[in-house]
Amino acid sequence: MSSVQLFVGLDYHQDSVQVCVLDQQGAVRLNRPVANDWRKIRDAVDAAAAPLDGRVCRVGVEACCGSADLAQELVENVGWDVSLGHPAYVAKLRGSPDKSDFSDGRLVADLVRVSYLPAVWLPPRQVRQLRQLVNYRRRLVDQRRAAKLQVGAVLREQRVKFPKELAKSRWSKGWVTFARRSDQLDEQARWVVEQTLEEVAHLDKRVAAADARLREATKDDAVVAKLMDQEGIGEVTAWVLRAYVGTFGRFKSGKQLARYCGLSPRNASSAARVADAGLVDGCNKLLRATVVQAAHRLIRTSQRWSKLAESLRARGKNGCVAVAAVGNRWLRNLHHAMK
Repeated sequence: MSSVQLFVGLDYHQDSVQVCVLDQQGAVRLNRPVANDWRKIRDAVDAAAAPLDGRVCRVGVEACCGSADLAQELVENVGWDVSLGHPAYVAKLRGSPDKSDFSDGRLVADLVRVSYLPAVWLPPRQVRQLRQLVNYRRRLVDQRRAAKLQVGAVLREQRVKFPKELAKSRWSKGWVTFARRSDQLDEQARWVVEQTLEEVAHLDKRVAAADARLREATKDDAVVAKLMDQEGIGEVTAWVLRAYVGTFGRFKSGKQLARYCGLSPRNASSAARVADAGLVDGCNKLLRATVVQAAHRLIRTSQRWSKLAESLRARGKNGCVAVAAVGNRWLRNLHHAMK
């Protein structure tokens, strides 16, 4: 007698996980909360499978904060075939206006059973750790940018006039020294500028420390080393691409990679009307911003990409569209080179 195939849906929470087990006919064999521990989940599923002589065929869990670590533990320690479900698409597939952990677990298990779970990539632990570092560095850079904008706002409010030799070299040592010691500032404004400049200097050190940590984490990474050999890619661009793209071979084509990075036009067609509506919105914003910055750099430094941008502008495309098109085409070439 062949064993019964079972399908498991996990609705993840920080303290507990709703575990739902379905058989091939869709009958519920288990649907209850279990402690957030891979051993407890395994034991609960094994207890439900034992009377049926069942075996776990596939497991699904909705992607959210922490679910990737649990999925990795189940793959490594239990040997299950675990898929991460795209949270936005899973939410669209909910037919009932009522929402509960019971119904969510049942839905994920049923999607797994009929092979309709909108799965996303489960990055390995090394890539997830790199994402932590990249995100941390991004937060520091955002804080430093905000502090610099605050200094500039105070200087404009106080109508500070810089010498001509310093006006075009913002944030150079001479510019910072003049801003700190300028007699054009009143007492309170000078104190605010001094405090904010100290914050900027502190953030500079923290960003440098994050850069050193990222270099150490990727010094033996073959993908980062190969990325650094490609045109238009420096350290930061290589770190971001490695963290969020991961393995280039998981994309079937450069077109898929460009869409994943948010550099493809969004279709807005209806009936006989065919139109584009800007770039796709469902992407990682840091990844897209990094590629856009790389495209700006390539347009300035590479004759090939400069000619492409000029030809697009000559056809009436605005500058933003030209930059996005260069980034899209560059990503397609990068996919070919990395594969």
